[in-house]
Amino acid sequence: MKRDREPIPQSRSSFLLVKCPDCGEERIVFSNSSKDVGCSGCGRELAESRGGKAYIQRNVAVVKRLG
Repeated sequence: MKRDREPIPQSRSSFLLVKCPDCGEERIVFSNSSKDVGCSGCGRELAESRGGKAYIQRNVAVVKRLG
């Protein structure tokens, strides 16, 4: 998909505030994370690295997009 006509291209990545379904702790995750991200409270895996974009696990709520 070409984006050559946009004066200032928009970023395709962002930071996400996700909430752990087990303990309720919130954590900031980069949408294109290159490493697996786990909850610091209970250790549950919140996002899995899949090359380009991080895969947010099921039952993990994205609270909001931070930019």
